[in-house]
Amino acid sequence: MWITRDEFKDIAYKGVWKQNTSLVQILGLCPLLAVTTNLVNGVMLSLATLLVMALSNFAVSSLRHFIPYEIRIPVFILIAAALVTVVDLLMNAYLHGLYVVLGIFIPLIITNCIVLARIEAFAAKHPPVQAASDGAMMGVGMLWTLALIGALREVIGSGTLFSGIDLVIAGAQPLHLMPADYPGLLLAVLPPGAFIVLGCMIAAKNWIDARQAAANLNQPAPVGAAGSH
Repeated sequence: MWITRDEFKDIAYKGVWKQNTSLVQILGLCPLLAVTTNLVNGVMLSLATLLVMALSNFAVSSLRHFIPYEIRIPVFILIAAALVTVVDLLMNAYLHGLYVVLGIFIPLIITNCIVLARIEAFAAKHPPVQAASDGAMMGVGMLWTLALIGALREVIGSGTLFSGIDLVIAGAQPLHLMPADYPGLLLAVLPPGAFIVLGCMIAAKNWIDARQAAANLNQPAPVGAAGSH
């Protein structure tokens, strides 16, 4: 069954903003705190997670009618673990330098609550295309969040942007946004810095949502909405 435009828009809005895994559900804090010391690390781990979520959602949705209810959780974990292993081996083979930097956090994708939560809550109850879209959009929500956190921590902490990009694109160089004598802020690159940045982003999202809700309440009713009697 193909996905309609309205269905995709609803799934995308929930995954990217309304049910954002980092800002609303507050899941996956372990990689968020440890990996987002720069933009590149946050983006690449998010892309790996996005790929696993989209494929595992698609696989589980395709097989959901054949999986006994009593053993669904072990089967879900087995499917996701197999896909994480594939991603882990591919990154080790083709992006070995980045693989060494990200270390244990690539295989630990399987322990990320986001993956199993979306499989159980959405993929096991919806058709494959919708399930894959949900996994991908939840991954996009994680992607932009970790990318922004990583970028802010990197700029404040060391004055650069795209540090480590040479591990992904050979010969590429990071951008130096601060003067050469910029001492950097150590707090930004330590885990407490991630907590502070995340807290500010959650506050900003709540403020935006509150303003939007207030604006919606103040909008005039559409002509004819009340009807005539």
